[in-house]
Amino acid sequence: MTISMYQASAAAFARGLANLAQVLRKGADYAAARKIDERVLLEARLYPDMLPLAAQVRIATDFSRRACARLAGDEPPKWEDDETTFAQLIARIDRALEAVRSYTPARIDGSEARKITFPIGGEPKTFTGLDYLLKHVLPNFYFHSVTAYAILRHNGVALGKSDYIGALD
Repeated sequence: MTISMYQASAAAFARGLANLAQVLRKGADYAAARKIDERVLLEARLYPDMLPLAAQVRIATDFSRRACARLAGDEPPKWEDDETTFAQLIARIDRALEAVRSYTPARIDGSEARKITFPIGGEPKTFTGLDYLLKHVLPNFYFHSVTAYAILRHNGVALGKSDYIGALD
């Protein structure tokens, strides 16, 4: 049995983004129930030199939608990073889900050898599609998603592993 580039990218991102949106909804409910200003949680970090919750969510959405575009041979559009509420971050996730779901297997499958070049740290970096997905995108997507989860959990939101990984189908 083989796994397709579409299954390993768009399908995985759709699941991860939907779970991340649910984690944020629980964070918003927690803040509302305890009368905590949302900004406290959105600006929370696990450690002072790490990015805050809002940035973690933005980056996770960027990796997912940009990856699908690049694997399909498209140039990913730029998005503003101006969300300041849970509702705005959830809307961003919804937009990313829409972008990810707009790609079909026919657009992404077969992209294993596609050359993908983009700047990292101001310098152009070239990957094959497979290396881009497995060595760059997926680790970053999951790192930023789990860090967002961990920030909320660290701040008292009642979350468990099933909130992060979702229901098993």
